[in-house]
Amino acid sequence: MIVDDYLGAISRIDLFRAFTEDELSLVFHSSRYRISQYDKGQIIHLQNEHCNTMGIILDGKVSVQRIDENGSILKISVFLGGDMLGANLIFSKRNTYPMTVVAESKTVVLHLYKEFILELCQKNVGFMTGLMTAISDRTLVLTDKIHAISFKTIRRSVLEYLKYECYLQKSNTIKLSISKKDFADRLGVQRTSLSRELNKMRKDDLIEYDARTITLKK
Repeated sequence: MIVDDYLGAISRIDLFRAFTEDELSLVFHSSRYRISQYDKGQIIHLQNEHCNTMGIILDGKVSVQRIDENGSILKISVFLGGDMLGANLIFSKRNTYPMTVVAESKTVVLHLYKEFILELCQKNVGFMTGLMTAISDRTLVLTDKIHAISFKTIRRSVLEYLKYECYLQKSNTIKLSISKKDFADRLGVQRTSLSRELNKMRKDDLIEYDARTITLKK
């Protein structure tokens, strides 16, 4: 794919705001990058695949997923246009993807090779600062997410979700607009774990539910 077709999109990404379009046109006339297009559902990176490039989403949406031994898929994070993939891996000694990266829609990704990233850092302090900031911010987000998952029980997560929906729908009986699988994905748990917890909550007289609704009783 021709980089000139995407210079406008690239120039709007925070990392490249310090470059003019003419400067970008010059630095991108090399073979140390590639632009790839992915269809919805296509795998971009497999779990345990070596990270050889840093990806920047120019258009579309991707998700980071984990597949357990039963084949259930758990979505961990979603990335949109301008977000980076593999920035925290490419310079690591353990540079393998811990999870699978999948296109959620038709997606275009700019892949930068390590040598090109180093060259851009040397050419432009703004790029280097933006890269370090993005990596640092992403690390903090992941740390917060791990902390939340580690210390919040499934029951507490379910109750928080139900209370919020009760507020939005102005009723203790809420209509489910998503499937149990999507419900589990949103809470960051497996579907079987969610079903098990819902059954326990019904036995504890906290909720009542059927296929389409959940009633919060306490």
